Amino acid sequence: MSRRAPGDAGDDVGGVDDAEGAAMTLTEHLAELRTRIIRAALGVVLGAVFIIAFYDQVLDFLLQPYQRLCTRRGPEFCDPELFILDPIEGLATRLRIATYGGLILAMPIVLWQIWRFIVPALHAKEKKYAIPFIMSSVVLFLSGGAVAYFTVERALEFLISWAGEDVGQVFRVSSYISLVGIMFAAFGVGFLLPVLLVFLQLVGVTTPGALLRAWRYALIGIVVLAAFITPSGDPISLAMLSVPMMILYFTATLIGWLALRRRTPERA
Repeated sequence: MSRRAPGDAGDDVGGVDDAEGAAMTLTEHLAELRTRIIRAALGVVLGAVFIIAFYDQVLDFLLQPYQRLCTRRGPEFCDPELFILDPIEGLATRLRIATYGGLILAMPIVLWQIWRFIVPALHAKEKKYAIPFIMSSVVLFLSGGAVAYFTVERALEFLISWAGEDVGQVFRVSSYISLVGIMFAAFGVGFLLPVLLVFLQLVGVTTPGALLRAWRYALIGIVVLAAFITPSGDPISLAMLSVPMMILYFTATLIGWLALRRRTPERA
């Protein structure tokens, strides 16, 4: 496989043909991977700095689902105040929120670096999908995060109700932030399923017909995957993640079929 040397000025969507670059050694591959990781990490750091600058507003936004639940069900159901039980927990929570937020803000940069690392191994027809790949991935990830955000309240209500009427609820702010962050990541990654399926169809790993024939197994696998990646394990989160993933599965199959149908006249 021939690739351009890392750091070339022609770091574009793929206008330079692979044949123009020299075959890279293992050391050069590792050097390029290091460059991509450093650039992605710098994007995450810049995003984290931005989150820290607006930490109070971000924390208030993250606490709203829990506070809405306590206001709706009353103080006898849950205490709207979250607590810190460790002297360093406040700093750890701030850094955790900054890391989660920085990764979300830097998502386009991270995806771009991933794409630029794998794109030389693709044909010219696959390289043109760079911008749609990144934009759709960002939109789907944020859509999954939005669904997770609005699921937190119902999921917490279900979990708290199972503790019993005589059990008081006192939550640590770090535990709550970890739950919200993991749910956001799980839903975001789950919503990226159609991007992966469309990509596999475009590069010829699978076909729309194969995906349709395996739809029963796919739906079962989606439910199992959703149950595995949802941190709370409650049926509400499971349904809110698995049902959209099922819809996105068939949507990705349709998109792949349309893309391959357009490609056939071009080849002819």
